[in-house]
Amino acid sequence: MVSAHARVATARAGRYLAQLGEHGGHMSRRTFRRPRRHGDGGPAHVVHAERSDTDALIDFGWGRCTLRATDTELVLRAEATDPECLRRVQEGITARLELIGRRDHLTVTWHPEFPEAAEMAT
Repeated sequence: MVSAHARVATARAGRYLAQLGEHGGHMSRRTFRRPRRHGDGGPAHVVHAERSDTDALIDFGWGRCTLRATDTELVLRAEATDPECLRRVQEGITARLELIGRRDHLTVTWHPEFPEAAEMAT
């Protein structure tokens, strides 16, 4: 597994977590007539999504993103089976978050996680 993380400063992290979690939930229940594409890869299909007031998970099967809302930031962690799938997770989450956070000028900057750091976090 490869992974990356991002910290997005915002006083409305809970609001953005809820919106991303809801979007992921809709994507897991919907069958599209025409596949919608996220990034250059195939259709983004969510196999599982769940959320609480402070945490969320969006799972694509080949990759996933976990989210945590604090009082000052939204913490994102993307992980995937390979670097290309990781890029797809990052691009999809970034595009959606920057779209819904455009009024607050949200910007997502991903940082790679090294295997040792990921093992220590679990």
